[in-house]
Amino acid sequence: MKGISSGVVRSIQLKTRINCIDNTGSKELELVAVKGYKGKLRRLPAAGIGDVVVCSVKRGKEKTVGTLVYAVIVRQKKEYRRHDGTRVKFTDNAAVVVNPKTFDPQGTEVRTVVAREAVERFSTIGKISSIVL
Repeated sequence: MKGISSGVVRSIQLKTRINCIDNTGSKELELVAVKGYKGKLRRLPAAGIGDVVVCSVKRGKEKTVGTLVYAVIVRQKKEYRRHDGTRVKFTDNAAVVVNPKTFDPQGTEVRTVVAREAVERFSTIGKISSIVL
């Protein structure tokens, strides 16, 4: 994993419902844990764009509902600042389901917008996405 060039605010906490935007069969994910989070006493783990999270599938195909999957956050509602001074925010929180070992996407296409910061860190997500903003 590479570093991110923007100051991303980590605004997605535990139990947050996230849209799944790839074609793996999952529709809605619930955040269970943040991979690599080293926190503070009584502070909830939080994630932002480009972070790897562990999620539980809440809606989708019957065989996937209730399973734990790894995902990468590719959009967040809370605005964040890029180094050129622009501020970016999206209309929803969204993630792409990935392989837990290699962090390659499990789906074959993403038809909606993906943030540039997520593509900087995981280039294989950029290859399957149609729009990178």
